[in-house]
Amino acid sequence: MNVFVFDIETVPDIDSGRRLHDLDGLSDKEIADIMFHLRRQETGGSEFLRHYLQRIVAISAVFRHGDSVEVLSFGEKDSDEKDLVQQFFAAIEKYTPTLVSWNGGGFDLPVLNYRALLHGISAQRYWERGDSAQGASLNNYQSPYHDHTDLKAVLSGFHPQATASLDEMAKVLGFPGKFGMHGSKVWDTFRQGDVGAIRDYCETDVLNTYLIYLKFEVTRGNVNQQEYQRECELLHDVLNASKQAHLLAFMQAWDNSKF
Repeated sequence: MNVFVFDIETVPDIDSGRRLHDLDGLSDKEIADIMFHLRRQETGGSEFLRHYLQRIVAISAVFRHGDSVEVLSFGEKDSDEKDLVQQFFAAIEKYTPTLVSWNGGGFDLPVLNYRALLHGISAQRYWERGDSAQGASLNNYQSPYHDHTDLKAVLSGFHPQATASLDEMAKVLGFPGKFGMHGSKVWDTFRQGDVGAIRDYCETDVLNTYLIYLKFEVTRGNVNQQEYQRECELLHDVLNASKQAHLLAFMQAWDNSKF
């Protein structure tokens, strides 16, 4: 079983904003402020930028394979975006995992698609649709019903009015929820040069998503309660053995939030 629970964190794509709006000579902050302003005008209030104007600064995952589970972030703190995206798609090429996300179909994968296109990154297995003799035997990542499980979409029955936030759904199920910071703080944290804090935050998000996924596997009959408990114990052991403060803190919060 190769399961890849993933999440990304993004900031405004300043270079594209500069090109689109002819903003040569302005600082990154000034360009971002203009991009946010234009988006608020367009939406009537929200400054959440369109997918193709998002630059990826962190990609994290919980990787369940064989007898092990890993919590990881791609690249290093100083890795450029192309390297992060390239490593993500290289992992899909190597392991052909089942992808799991929270709103990955609505946000993370479209952003990854645009950034791979921008950087000229090859992702052959990811784009294989299974409509050829070769592709028929490969996983199909282009359908929400196949090898990408977007938990936010699936659990709501694909009805936008029925969706839940990751933070609230995790807490409802007895998991820690958002931890350390919030997505709205990523841009400010990035401007302060603290990419490490963003990566830590992204890793705790995928931990919440993975724990929800394990619950989901019980409800659809893929694991029983004993197997679920073993999976939780395996993850707990990995966190407990970690020397990383944010993972140990997440474990402690998980212990304290169980009911």
